[in-house]
Amino acid sequence: MDMIEILIDNFFTVPVALLIFALILLKSSIIFVPQNRAYLIERFGKFRSTKEAGLNFLIPFIDRVGADRSLKEQAVDVPKQGAITKDNISLHVDGVLYFRVLDPYKASYGVDDYVFAVTQLSQTTMRSELGKMELDKTFEERDALNTNIVAAINEAAGPWGIQVLRYEIKDIIPPQSVMEAMEAQMKAERVKRAQILESEGDRQAAINRAEGQKQSVVLSAEADKEEQVLRAEGEAKAIIAVADAQAAAIRTVGESANTESGQKAIQLDLATKAIAAKHAIAKESSMVILPDSSTDAGSLVAQATSIISQLNKQA
Repeated sequence: MDMIEILIDNFFTVPVALLIFALILLKSSIIFVPQNRAYLIERFGKFRSTKEAGLNFLIPFIDRVGADRSLKEQAVDVPKQGAITKDNISLHVDGVLYFRVLDPYKASYGVDDYVFAVTQLSQTTMRSELGKMELDKTFEERDALNTNIVAAINEAAGPWGIQVLRYEIKDIIPPQSVMEAMEAQMKAERVKRAQILESEGDRQAAINRAEGQKQSVVLSAEADKEEQVLRAEGEAKAIIAVADAQAAAIRTVGESANTESGQKAIQLDLATKAIAAKHAIAKESSMVILPDSSTDAGSLVAQATSIISQLNKQA
């Protein structure tokens, strides 16, 4: 007891008590607001001001922090719920809602629990939007569905000081019977596509074969044409060459016939051919009738020579 009295007498003096009271007042009059947060200050239970990030001062025992609101983007899980589509199919849908507080005053005094309120609003809005769409559209146009839900929530949540940034549907679960029907439909669609692709392949292959045959016939006809042209050109050149050779031979014979030695050679050739002709006739027939003037080979040669002379005179 003596020690306690000594401590009270030495330490808990009036100046020390005043210092402690001043420190308490100073501590309660200074507040530090974190970044991306807002403190709503109340004075005698009435809203006074909103303190943002940084150093702020209060009147001790009069002002107090009535609400602490985060200004960061928040993600809230929307529980699974039932919905009915436009074609009367029951679904179970859940999602995630992303929002942030724009006005801390409205979020604190405009609604009791803004997180609960915006979650319920998103559920009712999602059911309403799903009721406007058919089952197939809910899978195909999920982005449009999310956009419509965000627009509808922002329109209703304006008085609460809340801005919905986006809404993402996580799962859309139809009944088991509908899922089996959808799987059968997808299987039939895949079979249909496979058959179409196969028929298109057969069609293209037939077209390619026909085109190949057509080109083959055309090329064969062109080859035959070129072959006939070349053959005709060759035959024409051969005929011309033979005619030139015959003309040259006749010209040579004619030039030789104009000489004395040429005449003798012609007479000898004619006599030889006459004798050979008689010999051939004698082989073919047992009886040969010749004119009297023609029995002598010399007379035949003379007649031939006379004919050649007359031709030379006419020339």
